[in-house]
Order: sequence, then structure tokens, then C-alpha cells
Amino acid sequence: MSRLLLGAVLLGHLGVCSAAQAPEMLSKPTEVRFDSVDYRHVLHWTPPGNSSSLQYSVQWKIYGELDWLDVGGCQRIQKTQCDLSALTSDLREWYYARVHASSPPASKSAWTLSPRFSPRSDTKISSPLLRLNHTVQGIVVRVKPPRLLVRKMHNSLQHKIYLMHSSGEETVFDMDCCSKKLTLKDLKHKTKYCLQAQTLIPAHAKSSTRSAVKCVTTL
Repeated sequence: MSRLLLGAVLLGHLGVCSAAQAPEMLSKPTEVRFDSVDYRHVLHWTPPGNSSSLQYSVQWKIYGELDWLDVGGCQRIQKTQCDLSALTSDLREWYYARVHASSPPASKSAWTLSPRFSPRSDTKISSPLLRLNHTVQGIVVRVKPPRLLVRKMHNSLQHKIYLMHSSGEETVFDMDCCSKKLTLKDLKHKTKYCLQAQTLIPAHAKSSTRSAVKCVTTL
């Protein structure tokens, strides 16, 4: 009987030790999401409440694949973002990413999954820069889209130029990807005109918001 009691005491003691040595489960990151602008795809997340000195690791996969892959350069990092542009560059695919937190030496959180991401559908297009000059021929318009967008989609870019009249009406002009400038002729002399530009990618049914309004007075 005494041996049974001794065994029970020892087992209970081991259970207490095991519970004490078990690593603490950390709260997991929240709001894991892709922020994609001009086909630059950056994963962001919000730290958990107990976020002091935490490290984060990121994995990714193509939709439909079984295996998760580590993201090089985004293992045990302290920042709360990771650039996945190179890994998620195929516009035909859909992607997932996930993040977990860890606190050395052993504590870690569960994974938090991002929503499914499509680089083609989900990226936002930045507004172009608009430059105006007035000459005796009319208003010379130059449009400069973001450099990242030019590198990725150069031959697919188009632009719309909106010429706003004092009456409130607009005249819309089209520029293709390779046009360096557009000259607006047959305008009234010594008249103020305001313009905006917009970038379009027709193949993806995407467009930017309009640029800031710029105005110029004809000669």
C-alpha cells in the first residue's frame, strides 16, 4: 500500500514539473493581409497584445498546393511586414501567406492565415504625375506613371487626360504607353484650363484614381 502511495506522489510531482516546463503559448498576430500597390506585394500584420521582444516568421504557398514554404529574409524578424513581390509575381495565380510569433527560446503562437490574394485583381494602381507647359501651339501634357508600374506593365499602360472647361464640361483625350507628350490645340487664348490624368491597364480592367488637378493659362 505504501509503495502505491509513493508511486502516486511521484507521478503527481512529475506532472507538476511537466506543466511548469511546458512552453507558454503566445497570442498570435492578427490582421494578416497583403497590401499591394503597383504590383509590389507586401504582407502586413498586427502584433498580439504581449508583443514585446517578439519575433515573426512568414510562410507562403500557391492556392491549391499542400506545402507551406518559408520566406527567405522573413524568419524570426522583429518588423511586422514582409515583401513577397518576388514570390507572388505570377499574375495568373492566387496565393496565401501565414505568420506566427515566437519568443526565444521556445514559446510560440499558432499561425495566422491571410485572405487569399490575387496580384492581378488585388493590386492598386497609383495615380500618375502630370506635367503641363503652355506654348503658342497649345498646352503640352506629359504623364509619368510610377517607375514600378512602368517596369512591370510598360506595354499595357494607357492614360486618359481630362481637360476641364470653365463651364464644367470635360474633354477626354487618350494616350498610349509609348507617347511622351500630348499637345492640346485649338484652345481659347488667355484662358485658364485645369487637367487631370489617369492610368489604365485595360487587359486587367484596372485603373488608378485621377491625379491631382493642375491648371495652366494659355497664351
